[in-house]
Amino acid sequence: MENVALVVGARGVIGTNLVEHLASLPDWRVVGLSRRGGTDVPGRVRQVAVDLLDPDDTREKLAGLSDVTHVFYVAYQDRPTWAELVPPNLAMLVNVVDAIEPVAHGLRHVSLMQGYKVYGAHLGPFKTPAREDDPPHLPPEFNVDQQQFLTARQQGKSWTWSALRPSVVGGSALGNPMNLAVAIAVYASLSKELGVPLRFPGKPGAYHSLLELTDAGLLAKATVWAATAPAAANQAFNITNGDLFRWSELWPKLGAWFGMEVAPPLQMSLQDAMADKEPAWKQLQATHGLAATSFAEVSSWPFADFVFGWDYDFFADASKSRRAGFHEYVDTEQMFYRIFADLRRQRVIP
Repeated sequence: MENVALVVGARGVIGTNLVEHLASLPDWRVVGLSRRGGTDVPGRVRQVAVDLLDPDDTREKLAGLSDVTHVFYVAYQDRPTWAELVPPNLAMLVNVVDAIEPVAHGLRHVSLMQGYKVYGAHLGPFKTPAREDDPPHLPPEFNVDQQQFLTARQQGKSWTWSALRPSVVGGSALGNPMNLAVAIAVYASLSKELGVPLRFPGKPGAYHSLLELTDAGLLAKATVWAATAPAAANQAFNITNGDLFRWSELWPKLGAWFGMEVAPPLQMSLQDAMADKEPAWKQLQATHGLAATSFAEVSSWPFADFVFGWDYDFFADASKSRRAGFHEYVDTEQMFYRIFADLRRQRVIP
């Protein structure tokens, strides 16, 4: 039986890799939704531009998608405060389900992408390792609201749901507000071009905290697994690379990849430090003959500042997914090297 995936948020760091993975599988066709749309891949991927905050536009654009069997919801809209994140991110999910459920009579699964905000990781030190059955924290939290909506909506229906909870996701997709690997690559490239050593810019305690990340390719495989494995139905799963690290060990290795000296950490806001660096970025592109990637496309500075500010342990227990049948893993150090090499091949960095 052919599967038809509706990937909601197809141009993000998670969605890009998910679309590529699904398109590589022999029994899947893909429809990608995003605000910008994209280029179709004949016979495999169709890209649709849609305003998910507009219920009328969402219904109109999804009206003809009667053959969709799986919805993969990975969309996200940023807002200044935690409370302000709730209305738009909940509304987009509701609009998608309201639009697709009446027309896709063969719908079998709705997959929801979450994160460690469910555990309060964004608020400060939280219980580690975090587990899927940990008690909730005081709202607001849009991830929780989304799961509550999906759980209630699924009652009595033939389709199932799953929720994936990755750590910070590593990938090379550009133009995203939450792309740590790209931020590090651009920060290192500009530091090298300006003749300064690579310094860890986060809080002193963050340099020694115990952390984990999630490779975007690994997450794509886990997402499809959870959407198709009977043992994963109607559950949430932490998805991680499978190893732990400290920046104090990894940072000098990242510097070595760029051929740079690493100086002692110096806390600074990358958002502030990079505010005047667009001319330097353009000069770097001209000097090295790089692609004409805008500075905005590679700027995830607020997110990088956020991650580098975690002066507490940040990891979860992913054994539930292994017990249910998902056994993939990725070496985090090698993940960074692969992403940096991919950015170099794309001529984004020298």
